Amino acid sequence: MTADAYSPTSAPIERGHWHAPVADGPLHATVTVPGSKSLTNRELILAALADAPSRLIAPLHSDDSARMIDALRSLGVGIELVPGAGLYGDDIEVTPVWPLRGGTEVNCGQAGTVMRFVAGLGGFARGDVTVTAHESALHRPMGAMITALRDVGVDIDDGGHWSLPFSIRGHGHVRGGEVTIDASASSQFVSGLLLAAPRFDVGLQLRHAGARLPSIPHIDMTVEALAHRGVHVERPGVGEWIVPAGAIRGKDVAIEPDLSNAAPFLAAAMIVGGSISVTGWPAHSTQPGAMLTEILSLMGARAVRRGGALTVTGSTGIQGVDLDLSAAGELTPTIFALAAFAESPSTLHGIGHIRGHETDRIAALVAELRGLGGEAEELPDGIRIVPRPLHGGVWHASHDHRMATTGALIGLAVPGVEVDDIGTTAKTMPEFPQIWQRMLDGEHADGVSEETMRAS
Repeated sequence: MTADAYSPTSAPIERGHWHAPVADGPLHATVTVPGSKSLTNRELILAALADAPSRLIAPLHSDDSARMIDALRSLGVGIELVPGAGLYGDDIEVTPVWPLRGGTEVNCGQAGTVMRFVAGLGGFARGDVTVTAHESALHRPMGAMITALRDVGVDIDDGGHWSLPFSIRGHGHVRGGEVTIDASASSQFVSGLLLAAPRFDVGLQLRHAGARLPSIPHIDMTVEALAHRGVHVERPGVGEWIVPAGAIRGKDVAIEPDLSNAAPFLAAAMIVGGSISVTGWPAHSTQPGAMLTEILSLMGARAVRRGGALTVTGSTGIQGVDLDLSAAGELTPTIFALAAFAESPSTLHGIGHIRGHETDRIAALVAELRGLGGEAEELPDGIRIVPRPLHGGVWHASHDHRMATTGALIGLAVPGVEVDDIGTTAKTMPEFPQIWQRMLDGEHADGVSEETMRAS
């Protein structure tokens, strides 16, 4: 099967039950995935706080990025969609305002980046900003962020619950200063503070105190994004950051493809054989998905970057692993699916923090695999998977985009797998079902389909 797995953003989002297609042979496909959610939402925040307009080139258009755009617009930021050269929709032009506008409510949906990053901006508004979320996301950790924001001078009323929803009484500026935070539940607490820090009156000196800090690459991503806009973040020690007060430059920024969203496609070649190439793979990236080359190789694949694409070729079998995924917890669902087909048991650890994502991912992955006849057990900080023959059944997405794509991946080799809501992939990749099917169908070998070319 050979395909250029591309789907225009105008394709309808599939909702409800979805019968995962079974591969009828090895795959040979080239896939282009949309832009990184993590980079898109960081750059939207920085563009909103910048000293001049910015343009985001080839950004992600998804539920999460739409929530961020709506949040910033409600705070008075000018955001326009303009034609771009990317395959997945328009570029984004951002015109900052200062101070931000209050008297508004921000609904974060299920977007962790919105609830953690926009909370850091609320104090810059003149007037009240209420921050809330979809009922399925109100459980997500926010207490440490609320405490840290109060420590830098933000006036927050959370009703004593240390969670969403809460109201920020914005005064048009934030004092800043020294803060100690326990970010063991989410690295987004650190990133949210760092992104806002240049606009604090006296900058920020931030220390992490607590258990192991998860997803450090995402913090590195934030620091690098700030550096590209002229803000130098000092790192005097492990778990410590100093951000000076100063200007954030407006500039044009190209968004990398989302490497974590590429993971199920690359893993497909390992489960059913063949080769999958993902275009636009950066030579250097702070995205946790950049670790896929090492991880997939460790599990038995051949991974080669050539001509700007990463190609993963399946071998004769998948190797069981003992992996610390603390730096790349978002890859856990894909690695979990591979482990279910491995030749020996696997243990994934350092991932206790993924219990606080869209769902408790550890509990959900174990429950769903058991529902298909597999064997897995929850560990205090991870999961152990023992490969067993699997059968069809309903795979519950649990409002979680990565749970949904994991069901699709398992369904490649197990007939009768039905994902109960494939529409949850719209959170970060609305085109997922169409791209997945193109990967299987072999509709086009070397580019965008003729129909898409005519439409463009």
